[in-house]
Amino acid sequence: MELRIAGTANDSIVDGPGIRFTVFTQGCPHHCEGCHNPQTHDFEGGEICDTAELLKKISGNPLLDGVTFSGGEPFCQAKALAELGREVKKLGLDIITYTGYEFEELYKNREKNGWGELLEVTDILIDGKFILSQKDWNIKFRGSSNQRYLDCRASMETGIATDAEIK
Repeated sequence: MELRIAGTANDSIVDGPGIRFTVFTQGCPHHCEGCHNPQTHDFEGGEICDTAELLKKISGNPLLDGVTFSGGEPFCQAKALAELGREVKKLGLDIITYTGYEFEELYKNREKNGWGELLEVTDILIDGKFILSQKDWNIKFRGSSNQRYLDCRASMETGIATDAEIK
């Protein structure tokens, strides 16, 4: 399946706990002021990549603890990322997904656009738009204090956002 990406990081230590392969999706509707990745906003930018090629890179790195889907906005390409995520899970790796949407909106609309499929493969969801006035250098793996670090599986079971322990 094809995915439009801005790029990847083969061994990130800032996009979640441990060593992570990060996929930066291309295209974002949020346009948060002060965004860390403004080059990912254009839906026509970046490059087209086959998810099988990404999986090959991921499976070729024995040091990885997990994979992170970042952006851009991953939920704009939820079906392709869910497909990749299912294969990543078979490798025994965890998945973190960053999103400018809040869990409640994604859960409510989980039947469309593949949102539910991506939520199902996500272990940790970091949700909420980046808010420049709430930027905080002292919180792990998030840019602003409004963003939540959620246990996506527990949240999906109850339909209520459930905080995860930050490692």
